[in-house]
Amino acid sequence: MSAHTAQTELKLLGKLILEGTLHCETGLHVGAGKGSLEIGGADNPVVKDAFGRPYIPGSSLRGRIRALLEQATGMAVPAEMVFVSRRKGQEVRIHQSDRPDDEICLLFGRTPGRMERVTGDALEGGSSSPARLAVFDAALDLESITPQMRENLDDELTEVKSENAIDRITSQANARTFERVPVGARFRTRFVLDILCEEDAPLLALLVQGLRLLEDDALGGGGSRGSGRVRFSDLKLVWRDKGYYSTGKAEEQIAAAPGLGELQAAVHEKGSAFLTA
Repeated sequence: MSAHTAQTELKLLGKLILEGTLHCETGLHVGAGKGSLEIGGADNPVVKDAFGRPYIPGSSLRGRIRALLEQATGMAVPAEMVFVSRRKGQEVRIHQSDRPDDEICLLFGRTPGRMERVTGDALEGGSSSPARLAVFDAALDLESITPQMRENLDDELTEVKSENAIDRITSQANARTFERVPVGARFRTRFVLDILCEEDAPLLALLVQGLRLLEDDALGGGGSRGSGRVRFSDLKLVWRDKGYYSTGKAEEQIAAAPGLGELQAAVHEKGSAFLTA
């Protein structure tokens, strides 16, 4: 847990900007939902922007990182979870507490008001807590889809993966198709971490931990069936204090790393020194 207390005063000290490249190590399926089906298209299309280019919504990336961190910190248990939705068949449970030093709630924000716990008494919920982390939509690097790749794709930028669900009694196959961004595709990622007090500095290490967990897990759908393996590279971390925004003061580069391992080592080495630079 962090050093935050109920008396911790919040005011913007600056922003940490982390940018890098996300590589698809296997096909990636971040679904667009059933409302975007096209005649003759895949049963499960990927989400695309207004120009028809696949992208990774910041909400998908942020939500996966949060879920992995909740599991890693022991918060994905009934006593620590609340219902966001109780609609039958569409229940949504996430971690939330009223503890001022809860790092998950500090990083991702805390919703005010009464919320029902999965087990135990309801969480009455006091004041809200602003989310420190913003995750932006990751745009596809079109140059990563090479001419050779395009020759073998089912669409200009995507592939279609076919799967069969086999009935265990009749052995009848139920075919289904998934649209995926192919192996080798690259996306440009951007994370912004607001530092609202000195006690927020350790949240950077928590974010990097979440990204490392993601590399050994899966993003999007079909992860247990081979989709969604990703890797981060070409990472650049900079610090912009209030002077950057008010007077044009230069940003401070904290780290430039080829991968998350090197970035994590730099973050642990430098700690909160960026606050006093």
